[in-house]
Amino acid sequence: METDAEWERIRGSLRFGQVLRGTVVQVPRPGAIGIFVDVGWSVGGFVDVLLLPEDAEQWPAVGTITDFEVWWADRRRQVRLKPSDPRYVREDFADSVARVRPGWPSDIGRPVRDGGPVTARELASLLGRQERGDV
Repeated sequence: METDAEWERIRGSLRFGQVLRGTVVQVPRPGAIGIFVDVGWSVGGFVDVLLLPEDAEQWPAVGTITDFEVWWADRRRQVRLKPSDPRYVREDFADSVARVRPGWPSDIGRPVRDGGPVTARELASLLGRQERGDV
């Protein structure tokens, strides 16, 4: 297991949208949790069920090697990923992102920030500002 300093170094080098080649190593409960991905580092990668197709039969199987984009990395010492291949992304991904993470396109290429995932309160505030035209 990596030290706090090593994790901070790894996380500090990550950029939203950065493409990493990875191998699917575990699909613990198809359709319920998500998939674990080995990206060749001491920390693992994870793709949340909310980013994957609704039909678990369409998820990449264990052993699948494909590209993933950095979606998030916080203090949990796990790189959250989004599949780059549209076959492995939920059909309504664009609509879902517009609702849940409206700033995603502008985050691409920026360093992963320290604040952790957007909270429900932050999201409500962002959506309220967007409706008023403040964003």
